[in-house]
Amino acid sequence: MLERAKRSEQREKAVLVGVITRFQSEEKIEEYLDELAFLADTAGADTQKRFVQKLDQPNPKTFLGTGKIEEVEQYVKEHNIDIVIFDDELSPSQLKNLEKIFENKVLDRTNLILDIFASRARTSYARTQVELAQYEYLLPRLTRMWTHLERQKGGIGMRGPGETQIETDRRIIKEKISLLKEKLQKIDKQMSIQRSNRGSMVRAALVGYTNVGKSTLMNVISKSDVFAENKLFATLDTTVRKVVFHNLPFLLADTVGFIRKLPTQLVESFKSTLDEVREADVLIHVVDISHESFEDHIKSVNETIAEIDPTPKPVIMVFNKIDQYRYEEQDEYDLGPKLPVNYSLEDWKQTWMNKMGENCVFISATEKHHIEELRDKMYNVIKEIHQERYPYNNFLF
Repeated sequence: MLERAKRSEQREKAVLVGVITRFQSEEKIEEYLDELAFLADTAGADTQKRFVQKLDQPNPKTFLGTGKIEEVEQYVKEHNIDIVIFDDELSPSQLKNLEKIFENKVLDRTNLILDIFASRARTSYARTQVELAQYEYLLPRLTRMWTHLERQKGGIGMRGPGETQIETDRRIIKEKISLLKEKLQKIDKQMSIQRSNRGSMVRAALVGYTNVGKSTLMNVISKSDVFAENKLFATLDTTVRKVVFHNLPFLLADTVGFIRKLPTQLVESFKSTLDEVREADVLIHVVDISHESFEDHIKSVNETIAEIDPTPKPVIMVFNKIDQYRYEEQDEYDLGPKLPVNYSLEDWKQTWMNKMGENCVFISATEKHHIEELRDKMYNVIKEIHQERYPYNNFLF
């Protein structure tokens, strides 16, 4: 028993696999694999090597070409790799074929994110949401699962030798999905009632890419103690706090972070959590300005928000982690155009960010730089919404 516990504490060794296509350049795939390595680290795996192949389109049977498959297979066996992680979502047949070839655990990005969510879920509500997403992901991939799913705990990444009870197992999963949806509907109604009972206060929601510092900022603004950690998806549950700026009370929600290629199962199962975004009167979009791909992160978040709620609403852009921002001076003999890596913060302020006017601020949540400036901007926007919506309360100002 003690031996098993020790083994479970050991970190797994992983290799990452990505493909260069007409939709994903070599530069982009490196960014995606950097992020995938961070995801693997968050899940408890150490990346040993990356494999990249240029393809017109993925192989429908094995995703990669024959030569690259052999290269990965050889490395996995020679270095005792525990898990092979693909950056793109694999079809059920690809997943099954790859596990036979590697004789090892194979995950795709979706599966990995689901696994992280499962480990990070702390409340009953979050666990129910994750469990639903897991089962919906696993249902079409059931042929690779161990039978008797009623005895399983999650089942992410598990393989089994038998398929004799496939129909029974499929029925079990469908029944569990149905029960979980019913359970979530009941919780959603309760949460909807809770939201409606919050009274006549303006609602603000912190949104942004995962690991940009939303929870840290929440703690600074609301003087609360929300869990914050330098890991992806450090918190899954929406936290709502009543905050008062000067004489103006409002509600501030910290929401789950977004990520590129966010699994559709999670968007659907976390519908109620994302309702905080829908029902917010103003969005506080937090961005990690020190990340080289922060513009892509902004785009991903904006696209996800548009899917959740296309209704236009005020947005305050908060460029966080200015204390970690680094740039390279452009060589004086380089006559080419300045690259993003050569931009100082002052340079960035003169770009498209300049068009945002007052609703743009550069801060450091950890060092508490320019927090008062952010408070003032939030106060002005929230005050305007409050005065328009609740004119009978204007005696407060």
